[in-house]
Amino acid sequence: LVIGGGASGSGVALDAQSRGLKTALVEYDDFASGTSSRSTKLIHGGVRYLQAAIFGLDREQYRMVKEALFERANLIHCAPHLAFPLPIMLPIYKTWQVPYYWLGVKLYDFVSGKRVLRNSFYISKENALERFPMLKRDSLKGALIYYDGMHNDARMNLSVILTAIRLGAKAVNHTKVEGFLKNKDGTLCGAHVKDMLTGDEWDIKAKAVVNATGPFTDSIRLMADPDAKPICQPSAGVHIVLPAYYCPANTGLLDPSTSDGRVIFFLPWEGMTVAGTTDAPTSVTFSPSPSTVDIEFILQEIRRYLSDDVPVRRGDVMSAWSGLRPLVRDPNKKDTKSLARNHIIEISKSKLITIAGGKWTTYRHMAEETVDAAVKACDLKQRNPCITAGLLLEGAHHWDPLLHIRLVQDYGLEEDVAKHLSNTYGDRASVVARLCHMTGKRWPVVGHRLHVEFPYVDAEVRYAVREYACTAIDVIARRLRLAFLNTYAADEVLENVVEIMAQELGWDKKECDRQIAEARKFINVEMGQNARMQSVSEAPLSLTMEEMTAAKQRFNLLDRDNKGHITLNDLRNHFRAHGEKIDERLLHEILNEVDLNKNGEIDMNEFFINRLARYLEQFQERTIVHVDRSGGGL
Repeated sequence: LVIGGGASGSGVALDAQSRGLKTALVEYDDFASGTSSRSTKLIHGGVRYLQAAIFGLDREQYRMVKEALFERANLIHCAPHLAFPLPIMLPIYKTWQVPYYWLGVKLYDFVSGKRVLRNSFYISKENALERFPMLKRDSLKGALIYYDGMHNDARMNLSVILTAIRLGAKAVNHTKVEGFLKNKDGTLCGAHVKDMLTGDEWDIKAKAVVNATGPFTDSIRLMADPDAKPICQPSAGVHIVLPAYYCPANTGLLDPSTSDGRVIFFLPWEGMTVAGTTDAPTSVTFSPSPSTVDIEFILQEIRRYLSDDVPVRRGDVMSAWSGLRPLVRDPNKKDTKSLARNHIIEISKSKLITIAGGKWTTYRHMAEETVDAAVKACDLKQRNPCITAGLLLEGAHHWDPLLHIRLVQDYGLEEDVAKHLSNTYGDRASVVARLCHMTGKRWPVVGHRLHVEFPYVDAEVRYAVREYACTAIDVIARRLRLAFLNTYAADEVLENVVEIMAQELGWDKKECDRQIAEARKFINVEMGQNARMQSVSEAPLSLTMEEMTAAKQRFNLLDRDNKGHITLNDLRNHFRAHGEKIDERLLHEILNEVDLNKNGEIDMNEFFINRLARYLEQFQERTIVHVDRSGGGL
């Protein structure tokens, strides 16, 4: 029995089942609902860890990097539709850094050995700006390009689970472990679990129980052994998502030394740009939320590297999330960023096997060692040793990079939709395509988009139910990733998603309303909407009552249609009606400051806390015709 449906737990279930061991897995929420869906999306050996290994002569760190580089290559081989090599740029602004960082990335290549993805190389300032036009030009000497892997973490997690299920494992989500079953000698022999959706309860008998609950490791350990001492120190890592134009589609960026010594990645992901991460001790919670301070820290670090011509706005943050990293506690160290994500395997006196720590890249190796420990500790009879190295995951068997062309030709899908289906479902994409309804148009023939800005289609919601999606949050966050990419778009498609799920699952209106409410709460709390509203409410507002009244009058003057908001065209029409020449550059700058939620509309609150109101006031003063200039009114 495996407790936990994240990367570690699903890896253990797949490894055990592939050895011929009868395996079951239970997950309290949804598969990958915790840390495993909130990563930086990289599959990497750890450039920072290699640096620490070399300068600290740390053999353990070096071993971990070498192991991770093997797993990086293996994961890209096992799921080529979900994982791929990504060039990452390291901009250099000081001459002495050229040989220093060049040696570092070359050592990274060397440690990779024959599994190196691509060889790293140096490029000139001109080539760096051609690859990454938004870079700050001043003092730029050049850049280094090295390669790491990237993936869709939640989808990868689900693919591991689905592979285990196809091999015969039993896996259920939204199922909580209420307590353990024990033999007379105090050793575990199973667990009592509860379905969190229906309330049903039952016992699961097992010869071995594995605790793979990430940051919740200690709560399960205490349930099995009340005198257990904590071994896990959670660390919060915040990421933000920005529009695609912030980053080239084929190159990432690494800031190797932030203002407080951390590392910041700036990466293209799913048609958007993801940036992060922070690293700070935190308490365990089921609903981690990003703070305004962490979001502003990431934005400030981004501003250090991007050109001044690219204003980095708080309103450009489409989504933000916080993931709890399950770092192994070291009582001799106080800060979590000095901890490597090494994993440990503990076997308690009750025979609970706990896998703690680690990172996404090494999930397979962690699972292998965990199952080895379970076989030995619980005297399990395996059919064969570990075979997961090289084992293709769900969707990889008949996938090829040109599959999307066949989807376009065979089904009449739009090209970007076909690419999305191919890169998400692999060779199962045709199954999703067959669920698409006719559009009634000349083109596309099939495939109704859920949102005009994203390649997701309604058939994916129906297919998500077949892939164990039980709630609206399961769909918008982990099957479609829309909540992680754009909270506004996620909210806009929510009612449509719930309507489709209601048809599949037989929900009544009361359940639909509950699903919508829960999903909106998730978007607000865990996807950064509350942090955005907090940043707006905390913006300085120092207007007198007279100034506020005057500002409201100016707002209403612009909002002629009483829409409750003003647009760029409203501003243009206002200036033109008064015969004023429009300074488009200044107008653009002001709108960058004004439109905090980047929806192309300025509401009353946004109007108050920016300089647009002051600019209009100055404009109004300029357009007043004084008596002495009008010839005394005659």
